[in-house]
Parts: sequence; structure tokens; C-alpha cells
Amino acid sequence: MTVHSHSLPQRYGAPLRWRRYVLLGFVVLVVGALAGWLAWVTVVQSDPPVSSELISSEIVDDHTATAVIRVQWGEDPVEAQCTVRALAHDKAVVGQATFQPGADEGSDHEVEIATERRATAVENIGCTAEDQPRPR
Repeated sequence: MTVHSHSLPQRYGAPLRWRRYVLLGFVVLVVGALAGWLAWVTVVQSDPPVSSELISSEIVDDHTATAVIRVQWGEDPVEAQCTVRALAHDKAVVGQATFQPGADEGSDHEVEIATERRATAVENIGCTAEDQPRPR
């Protein structure tokens, strides 16, 4: 018994043409929505209200470390909180300091971190603001 390709549409009916267009329209709509969301996230996250970076650090003694943090504000200075932590040789956190930088104090801030044992490194966690919950 042979099956001819032209007999299948006669036997089962031709596929509906509108289904292809509806599916294509749905795919275009979903891809467009995802592209719009990605563009929005990129624009909103590209200019945070406040950001910071570690300029230098020094291990002073077994219970003290210092760090110089450069804080940069966006268009307008906002009230921010910045966090710096000290790490030991086994990567355990041995000290942490949180400070509120003021825009009138300049961009570089020296922070002293009290540690429970000797630190080997200082890490800048970042700064947060009211509209910026993720540290930067």
C-alpha cells in the first residue's frame, strides 16, 4: 500500500492557514516584549544613584584595617550607606564597617575596620541608596 503526499490533505483536511499567522504573531509579540524589557533594564541600571570602588587598603595590625573608598554619585547626591569588610587568610569575614558618605566631604573616604583577628584583604561590598537596594 502506497501513500501519496497529495492524499493526506484530502484524507485529514488541509492545515488551517490562520494558525501559522497567529503563532507567528504570538512569537513576535513575546520577543518584542522581552527586547523592550531588556532595553528598559539596561537603561535603568546603567546610571545608579551612587556607586563606589576600593582605591587602597592597608592592614594596620591584628585588629585594625583601613580602606580608602571612592564614592561617586549620579546626577544628584543622595543619602547612601556604604559597606566594607575585612577578610582573613581563610576567606572568613573578620570585620565589617558601614558608613554614610556625605557629598560635601569629597569623593574619597577613609574607613577604619575593627577586626576580630588579623585580616589579609579588604573588600568593598558597595553603596546602597533608597532607590538602589543592590550594592554598587
